[in-house]
This record gives sequence, C-alpha cells and structure tokens, in this order.
Amino acid sequence: MTEAWDAAAQAEPRPLGAVPRVWQVGALCRAVADALEARFNPVTVQGEISGFSRASSGHCYFSVKDEQGQIRCAMFRRAASLLDFSPRDGELVELRARLGVYEQRGDLQLIVESMRRAGQGALFEQFLRLKAKLEGQGLFDAARKRSLPLMPRAIGVVTSLGAAALHDVVTALRRRVPHIPVIVSPALVQGNQAGADLVRALSALYQRSQGGEAPVDVILLVRGGGSMEDLWAFNDEALALCIAQSPVPVICGVGHETDFTIADFCADLRAPTPTAAAELVCQPQQVWLQALNLLHKRLGDGADRRLESHSQRLDFAGSRLGRPSSGLAQAQSRLALQQQCLRHAAQTRIRQCRADLQAIELGFPSAIKSSLQNEQRRLEPLGLRLQLLDPTRVLKRGYALLRDASGHPITSVRQTQPGQALRASLADGEVDLAVSSVSPK
Repeated sequence: MTEAWDAAAQAEPRPLGAVPRVWQVGALCRAVADALEARFNPVTVQGEISGFSRASSGHCYFSVKDEQGQIRCAMFRRAASLLDFSPRDGELVELRARLGVYEQRGDLQLIVESMRRAGQGALFEQFLRLKAKLEGQGLFDAARKRSLPLMPRAIGVVTSLGAAALHDVVTALRRRVPHIPVIVSPALVQGNQAGADLVRALSALYQRSQGGEAPVDVILLVRGGGSMEDLWAFNDEALALCIAQSPVPVICGVGHETDFTIADFCADLRAPTPTAAAELVCQPQQVWLQALNLLHKRLGDGADRRLESHSQRLDFAGSRLGRPSSGLAQAQSRLALQQQCLRHAAQTRIRQCRADLQAIELGFPSAIKSSLQNEQRRLEPLGLRLQLLDPTRVLKRGYALLRDASGHPITSVRQTQPGQALRASLADGEVDLAVSSVSPK
C-alpha cells in the first residue's frame, strides 16, 4: 500500500477539535485508487453496455449499467483484440476487470481485461467444446457430405406442427414441386425434451427411406429463428450423431442466416432459412417441364434427320444397283487418273534430284578451298598467341624459374631458408643452387 493510503489510514481517527489534514488532489486520488485496488480487485461485473465506442487506436470505451447505477469502462487494444463478438449498446455482458480511479478526472472506472455475453457465455463455451469434439470425430468432414437427389421420390420434413417454419416450407414446396409427396414427422423444437424428440422424428423418416409407397430421398430439418437458448435443442450431441448416420441427405434450415448450430455442421447442406431449405431441395416443376419439352423437340428433330439420311442412302443404293456398269467405268477412270499423276510426280522428283546433285558437284571444290582458307586465317593469330605464352621466351630475357628439391615452384622468399638446395631453370639448361641467406622485403 502506498504512502498516501498509509497517511489516509492513519489520519482517520482524529481527536475532537483537531485540525483536519489538507490533501493534495493527486495524492487523494492515488489513495482512493490504492484503497480500491486492495479491497476489490480483481472484480467480475455484470451489466448492460451503454455508449460503446472504439477509438482509432483500437481501445474501447463504454459504460456498464443496471437499474441501480453505472460505471465507466476502458478496454485497451490488447484485450479488445481477443473479443469473439462485436459488443453493442444494450447487450448484457460479464466483465473481468480491475477497479481504479482515472486520476486526471477523478473518475471511478473499470479497466476491462475480458468480456463475454452474459447468460449465453456458458452456453457458447459448451457449444464450442461440443463442436471441437465432433469435428475431431470427422462428423463435419466435407468428404462425407452427399449431393442432393435431382428428383426425390418424397421429401421428409422434421419440425413442430405449430411452427411457422412448417407453413413456409410446405408453401414453398407446393409452389415449386406440387407433384412430390411431403412427409411430415412432427417433433418438439424447443425445450429440454426437444433433442430426444428430434432424434425420434428423424429415425421415423429413416425407416421410410428404406422403402414403402413413397420412399423419402431427402430430409429437411427446419425451425424458425430465436435466441441461442431457443435453438439449443439443435446443439444436442445425440441429434448430431443421428444426422451423421442418416441414410439419405439432410438439409438443415434452422434459425436465420446468422444462426449456426451443431446440426448445421453435421448436415449434408446448410440453408440460411427454412424457406431456403425448401428451395434447395429440388428444382421447380416448371424447370423440369421445360427440360422435358426441349428433350421432346430434340428427339423429334433427331428422328427426322435420321429418316432423311437413310432415305438418301436408300436412293443412292438404288441408283447404283440399277446401273453397275456406270460405277465400274467411273472407278476405271479414277484409277487411270491416279496412275498418270503418280508417273508425273516420280519423273519430276527424279529431275529435281539430278539438278541438286549437279549443283553440289560444281560447288564442292570451291567450298572446300574457302573453308581451308578460313581455318588457316583463324589459326594464325592463335599460333602467335601461343608463341607469346611460351615460357622459354621469358627465360631467354634473363629470368630463371626456381624449384625446390620436390620440384615445386618457389614464388616467395618465405618458401626458402638458409642452406636449402634449389634448382634454377635457365633458357639453355639448369643450375643447382644453395640458399646462403634470406632477405624478405
């Protein structure tokens, strides 16, 4: 505890009539801040957000309030970057913070270290744990997702009979595919018993998919929007396993576009709303009728073209069958023409080859002579350069090449020592030497 707080604590019991201590404003603020630090921190506070703002620096400033009061809060950039949601005014939250005093204004404030939604925080953590567990088991893998049937024989719907989602789905299906039967398997979609009831309703449709008068080829699992508590039945682990074991594709259309549940991740396809699920399940009847009309037209056109082609072939075969001598004469004429063309092409090729050979014979001697002259001109400067590099020419100018007893060249006085035997190569022979002294520069 600071000296200011010690002074404040010691100043409390004063004798009657004593002169009160005069505080400096800053010292008093520090004493109050230290008292709050020692008495309360850290604190967890629940309240409603008011006046939330995020500065360009990344720091967040707001107040939390309830019916009895409110307190200012500051959440610095590091803590704000760890938020997994966007705080809004009016939202109920739980804060873990340090209580203190902003000395420049003398305001009481909370320095927030973490924030989560109140009430939904525990549910959201439970949701994340179950999501990670099922994801580890491979229930969300894209490889196990199945494509929807183009033309299902029957469509199964699992939802509450009193839900508006059922009316929206049935209306959309009646408008788009009135010819496909819709099998409704009712279930609770909210409450503690909803998860088990949804599993029962899905299992009943699974049995219908195995056969019967109208086998179900795809299932819609739908519910309207609501809070996380309202949609919690669709985060049931048993329901997730049941969806993953479905023998037919499952489309999950639960809540609004921003709502996500475990059932969404397990289903073969997620729809943003129940109505969207009904629109995704199959193509409208009009599309199939237009495709059928197009195929009917293409089939008729193809049959007409085939009949015309066979008619032409039949006419041609009939004409040839009636006058075989005409066909034979045409074949003989084509054969004579091809024979004449072949003879002419062979003669032309022979004449061309003879002309090319004569040209080569005439130009060969001059080409050889020119090539030899070019090579001689190229070798002359190379010979001169080679003579200049001859080491004997250097030795003739008075230089000598020194080697040690092993024949290694001596290029520095540091390679020699007194008494060492050396051999000097001159232009006209070699001389054996002995080193008498070494004088490096």
